[in-house]
Amino acid sequence: MIKYECPVEAVTDLIGGRWKIVILSRLSYGPRRYGEIKKSIQYISEKMLIQQLRQLEQDGLVERTQYPEVPPRVEYSLSAKGRTLIPLFQCIGDWGREHLADRLVNR
Repeated sequence: MIKYECPVEAVTDLIGGRWKIVILSRLSYGPRRYGEIKKSIQYISEKMLIQQLRQLEQDGLVERTQYPEVPPRVEYSLSAKGRTLIPLFQCIGDWGREHLADRLVNR
């Protein structure tokens, strides 16, 4: 396990990168199937989405639930630990609406 000098560095390592925080923010609205997540995030490749979901699950931020149905149904949701990030997403969203309004489609 890596030890960090700064908590911001530790959090950035956990949820940083181009896609993780976007995936987590989509799941903050409730459980989603893989196709729903993929459809809601433009430009992410299937390989990258699968890789990021697996990493987030491994880090304990996302839970994967497979239902015993035919065809199989899988849903992803925030874990209890992942749900503690929701206030962070809200703050980031508020900051974006205030400072980046010219870059947003839905203001």
